[in-house]
Amino acid sequence: MPKPKTAANAIVLAFVVAVSSWFSPLAVANEAIVARIEALNAGFKVEVLGDRLMARGALSGFYTANGFKPAWHSPDQRSQLLAAIESASRDGLDPRDYHADILAELSGRPLQELSPDLQADLDLLFSDAFLMLGSHLLEGKVNPHTIHAEWTANRRQRDMGKVLATALASGDISAAVDSLRPTHADYHKLVQARQNLITLLGQPWLPVAAGPAIRPGDRDDRLIEIRRRLTALGDLSEPEGATTFTDLSLYGGPLEAAVPAFQARHGLEPDGIIGRGTLVAINMLPIERVRQIDATLERWRWLPETLGERFVLVNIAGYELKLIDKGTELLRQRVIVGQPFRQTPVFSDRIRYLVVNPTWTVPRKLMIEDQLPQIIRNPDYLQRLNMQVFRGWGADRQRIDPATVDWTALSKDNFPYQLVQDPGPQNALGQIKFMFPNQYDVYLHDTPSQGLFGRVDRSFSSGCIRVEQPFVLAEKLLSGDPKWDRDRIRAAVDSAEPKTITLPAPVPVYLQYWTAWVDDKDRLQFRNDIYNRDSRLLARLRETPSGNAQRMTPVSVSHQTTGGQ
Repeated sequence: MPKPKTAANAIVLAFVVAVSSWFSPLAVANEAIVARIEALNAGFKVEVLGDRLMARGALSGFYTANGFKPAWHSPDQRSQLLAAIESASRDGLDPRDYHADILAELSGRPLQELSPDLQADLDLLFSDAFLMLGSHLLEGKVNPHTIHAEWTANRRQRDMGKVLATALASGDISAAVDSLRPTHADYHKLVQARQNLITLLGQPWLPVAAGPAIRPGDRDDRLIEIRRRLTALGDLSEPEGATTFTDLSLYGGPLEAAVPAFQARHGLEPDGIIGRGTLVAINMLPIERVRQIDATLERWRWLPETLGERFVLVNIAGYELKLIDKGTELLRQRVIVGQPFRQTPVFSDRIRYLVVNPTWTVPRKLMIEDQLPQIIRNPDYLQRLNMQVFRGWGADRQRIDPATVDWTALSKDNFPYQLVQDPGPQNALGQIKFMFPNQYDVYLHDTPSQGLFGRVDRSFSSGCIRVEQPFVLAEKLLSGDPKWDRDRIRAAVDSAEPKTITLPAPVPVYLQYWTAWVDDKDRLQFRNDIYNRDSRLLARLRETPSGNAQRMTPVSVSHQTTGGQ
């Protein structure tokens, strides 16, 4: 039955009745719908059947264009939307955000059994559910600019009211909802991986005890559960025969290949040694992994509807860069990203030009926090790194002798200098940088510290992204310009002079933060949440419309309906 209305709702309903009394001349309009839309437009919080209507502007636009008439006459269309709402859990969204319980309860009843007001309320709830679900699939529930749940259904340049009208006219609600999901294959692979993990939620998952590291050839009782765990996760498929306790407690056979594979897909050193880090990954509950997937699915929904034919994608948490052209991966490289206290931001832009033999103007924060202590400790620091000191900024700045500066007297409130590192082998940007001017002053660049690319965890920079083989990337990006082949690029570098090279066409670059994804060999990958961003995002993703509570991770919802008339 519908939920009882609160005292606050009674006030809104009184307003509704007052409005409906003077709206009666509209013969073709439904007075109850008119009254509720007018209440929304007046700024009231309108609840119907105990649930608040959320898509205020989109609802008003839709029903105004529709003459304030009921829209959900077809039992089949109502059934389609309810099925789409139930399937939202596959995308990591909660069906209860879209009135699932009330709609399921009332949809099975013939409309003629409901009062006129109840029919109007039901119609509004169906429309509100479509608008909010469609908006969240299209652009995410959480606003990436504020990290707060979004309930307006109006953020992206898509008129959701028109989308709803078109869906109702076509009769195919399921297809309309599905068309709002991200179209990228990687999103849908992740949705399927989530479904696979859901099947493990009912299995026992007791922690594997800590203890000495287990190496190939060792015997350890913990290997019995480790084998079962890796088999459940799909990393191990052992032939029949290893059934005795002795065999199962011996680290050998197919397990020797399964452990490094498991380690690699969890971002661990694939050394085959079952140590502390590997046990932590093995002990992660399936529901914890589902949450990682949910955070990544939400971040996918933040991206544009199309990424473009040619684009660069950097996964910060995965320490990886890819260049994609017409769906084909042209390049994949390791990268170094910002340290946890100097995090690489998530944003999208376009690479417009390259600079070979760049100078490096040290950002003010780094001058004060990093460079100044080094200069004070080591008087030769600036000369060794080929850094120049300037007083002032812009065209009026003046180069000065570092020996004339009392570095010990400087601080964040007293630092009237700029530090500029000349081109050369010691330059922090290496020999090339890839520019997409942005508010964060973050870009891709070379680095003289090539040894760091051999590390498993590669968060060492001050926010920019260091690229392992930048000249291979440069050659690929300039492939549309016949003037810039590999030899010409190398000649420009060898000149030791700074040079700007404009790309034939700007290339989109997406800096993303994914702790879960499915790779090109259909292996589910997980990485550590190096910046602790997932928990904050998930808190907002699980937020109720009132904002006063959080819901559990959605697993599945199944409402049986008979399809009312």
